[in-house]
Amino acid sequence: MPVTSALTSPSRTAARPWLLRRILPILGVVGLMAIGLAGTIWGPLYWSESAWAVPDDLWATLVASERLLHLDLAGLYTPPTNLVSFPGTAVILVPVAAIFDLAGLSVQAGSQGAHPVQWLIAGPCEVAISGVALFAADAIAERLGVTWPKRFVLAAASATALWNVSVRWGHPEDAVAIGLLMYAILALSGARTWRAAWLAGAAVAVQPLALLAFPVLAAAVEPRRLPGFLARAATPSVLLLGAAAAANWSATIHAVTSQPNAPTIDHPTPWIYLAPHLSDGSVAAGPARALAVVLACGCGLAAWRRWRVPRLTAEWSPDALVELLWWTAAALTLRSVFEPVMVSYYVWPPLALALVAASRDWWRLIPTAAAATGLTFMSQVSWRNPWVWWTPMVALLGLTLFFSRPWPARSAAAQALPEPGEQFAADGAPQGVD
Repeated sequence: MPVTSALTSPSRTAARPWLLRRILPILGVVGLMAIGLAGTIWGPLYWSESAWAVPDDLWATLVASERLLHLDLAGLYTPPTNLVSFPGTAVILVPVAAIFDLAGLSVQAGSQGAHPVQWLIAGPCEVAISGVALFAADAIAERLGVTWPKRFVLAAASATALWNVSVRWGHPEDAVAIGLLMYAILALSGARTWRAAWLAGAAVAVQPLALLAFPVLAAAVEPRRLPGFLARAATPSVLLLGAAAAANWSATIHAVTSQPNAPTIDHPTPWIYLAPHLSDGSVAAGPARALAVVLACGCGLAAWRRWRVPRLTAEWSPDALVELLWWTAAALTLRSVFEPVMVSYYVWPPLALALVAASRDWWRLIPTAAAATGLTFMSQVSWRNPWVWWTPMVALLGLTLFFSRPWPARSAAAQALPEPGEQFAADGAPQGVD
């Protein structure tokens, strides 16, 4: 029997209205807006504070977005933007900057005051932008044939973890990048390699963290199509970085390559003792992140070995898709393992993938959701010792991966996992893949 029957039929799901199919992520976004904004505005009252608890990181990125809106590419990586990511980080917030311009509101890096009216606009907008991760997770769950109760738990757990990225720290670029990455994996599962390449490339252009997933994605691409896949995936970042570098070479190259982070503000980890120290007291995170990319190639090699015997089908089995999600989560975890200076939202990306990978079975979904939720809130503690904070974070990440792992008895790897190559028609005869 063709493996395509194991997945939810696209024709059946497409017949439903889009709002009905995506009602759970929509509710997740709306709930995160309401609860998140209420927490930032009224939450501080429980600690006898009057100032709103808004994310300070968001405003510097919005300064970069305003400069981009006014075509000031030379100022994209100059103070006070503090931008160290790729230009796509600023691109996704250009609509918010445009709303501020139309409303006559100004924005500056750092604190906006005790009760910034800008947050009433920026908060809902960035949560809506971050919601792409929830929609991508639900789309994959739908493809896997996950039941509505499990999809509800997935949406609730995913929205809870997403709070750490969007509402708490104001980094929607991480959510957008992981959402695009999940859509790329979904496209690969349907043998749409060209679409997967553009989506994965857009993810990297928004947040280069997505580079950690490329060795795993490459393992799922047919070898003869890999050069075209990589060329398409590189295009968005090359174009955006090229434009920024042409406008201000020194600032762009310094920010993108050194990746400075401040151990006096964020959480130092044991790797800080090996990280290059910069003149301003910060450390360069770039070398450690490059090491994580190299080690992610090990995840790609492990995934490739799992793909050697079976051949690629028109649409993958659920087990093949789940295994690719899990290996991607494992690769993304490497950032938190080797980062010299951590911020609590760094733990989120692998959680998003692990939750989707665990969504088909209650016995995996419930403990994964519990571990992800516990890690989300535990990561907010302000312990400063390099070992005391980093050790439980990495341990909980490992526990989340353990709970979400597709076990051999369930994955039936010998039949489910594809090796890039052939596509099977409905009668089982092999044919070429576009």
